[in-house]
Amino acid sequence: MPDALGYRMKFGVIAPSTNTIVQPEFGWMEPHGVTNHFSRIHIPDDPLGSDADFEELMVRIRAELMQAVDRVMTASPGAIVMGMSSETFWGGLAGSIDLKAKLEARAGGLSVAMGSDASQAALKCYGDIKRIAVVTPYMPVGDGEVRKFFTDCGYEVMAVEGLKSKSPTGIAHVDGKTLRDAVNAVNDSKVEAILQVGTNLAFAKIAPMAEFWLDKPVLAINTATYWHALRMNGLTDKVRGLGSLLEDY
Repeated sequence: MPDALGYRMKFGVIAPSTNTIVQPEFGWMEPHGVTNHFSRIHIPDDPLGSDADFEELMVRIRAELMQAVDRVMTASPGAIVMGMSSETFWGGLAGSIDLKAKLEARAGGLSVAMGSDASQAALKCYGDIKRIAVVTPYMPVGDGEVRKFFTDCGYEVMAVEGLKSKSPTGIAHVDGKTLRDAVNAVNDSKVEAILQVGTNLAFAKIAPMAEFWLDKPVLAINTATYWHALRMNGLTDKVRGLGSLLEDY
């Protein structure tokens, strides 16, 4: 028998324990009959003051990632969604492909929606986009990995604005004005689309406002990832108020 509430789909979502944004933003996007079930990657809320600190955070995420998959599998989800994006860009395109294969194997062959794949799929909806700009909460080492991934995928990365958040939970404290200013910092007439990465940045409701004023695609990673999870599992529901991606594609 199907689940009483998630009778169309139960998503098993993997997110860091410090992330307080991705769960509520994914909740805004849930169609009727689709439910999200979170499993947390335990990480400490240690200060992030350097590239070395950020790289140590990534080591800790990798040490806990597969156990988080194991935990959510006990809920018998129909598909897995990565509610974190940094690791999906790490190592460029080759690293992303390797990570997806490992996650799918751990999840017993279930499909896995990741921010890296979602970004590519979302950009393709808007035509032959080649020049992009990116906003991140990361230290420079993380920005470099994001730049490498999109360059590997054939995009020209015109600018990356890294906000250098001081701790994992501090990412969620970045306010709308700061995010607006970051979008303006990377935008110019040559940039065809702007992407935000880092699932703990509260950007899902800012992106459509920026998209309207700038008259170009502005994509929030949480919106793109959840959209991709829906579409790759045959769920075609449209969601209004969170930008053109969920409304039109």
